Amino acid sequence: MRIHGGLVLITGASSGIGAATARAVAQAGGRVVLMARNAAALEGVAAEVRALGGQAWVQAVDLAQPEAVQAAARQVMAEAGPPDVLILSAGAGRWLAVEETPPAEAAAMMAAPYFAAFYTVQAFLPAMLQRGSGHIVTINSPASRLVWPGATGYVAARWALRGFTQALRADLRGTGLRVTQVVPGLVLSPYFEHNPGAWARIPKIGRLLVPAVTPEQVARAIVWAVAHDWDEHVIPFMLRVFYVLHSLAPWLVEWLLQVTGWRHAQPQESEPR
Repeated sequence: MRIHGGLVLITGASSGIGAATARAVAQAGGRVVLMARNAAALEGVAAEVRALGGQAWVQAVDLAQPEAVQAAARQVMAEAGPPDVLILSAGAGRWLAVEETPPAEAAAMMAAPYFAAFYTVQAFLPAMLQRGSGHIVTINSPASRLVWPGATGYVAARWALRGFTQALRADLRGTGLRVTQVVPGLVLSPYFEHNPGAWARIPKIGRLLVPAVTPEQVARAIVWAVAHDWDEHVIPFMLRVFYVLHSLAPWLVEWLLQVTGWRHAQPQESEPR
């Protein structure tokens, strides 16, 4: 699908990959709708888009609230029309084991990315189907396929998003709509500064062999994947190698992630009396 001249809606657009994607879309000649909770941050990104010569609309909304998403969608379509591309990059969550995760945080990790993506697609899909064209992009994590220890709720939410992406692609076959999943590896962002201890839970094999990417690199990959109608785009190259190896010898990759990843502290044996 051509981005030039199209209307591209981006969730999670207030920072990181979402904000970088907004700038990349503007540079490619697209118009953008920015959605996230933080209105002030969205206005800052919108100003950057306009400085690049692009058009931007801002919708501050809690994407975990279906009624709020529906209301925002009605306003977007009234002001700018149905989007040509949905880029679903909203996501949250810490890397925690089950016993470390408060129930409310487990629910929040499922809300974004999974329910945020579901509600956004649900709000805009009827208009896109009526038009008979469009492109839906989910931004996922390698945890949606390559499971590592110490991030249970996070991993489960990414598996849910991957399942949603694949099921949506099956649903939309023959409708004129495309569905793409973009999977970046370790992204250089403030995430690890805001989540102390998360860096140590990256399996050592991943830190050694898979180079980190910037939000700008991910944004360019998203624009490229939309332009070329790919079902899935994985970056960087070494992460693709891991994906191929996992398809050929899943036991080997799973073993490497286990033995080089986080472990529960072993209980100390009591001293004999």
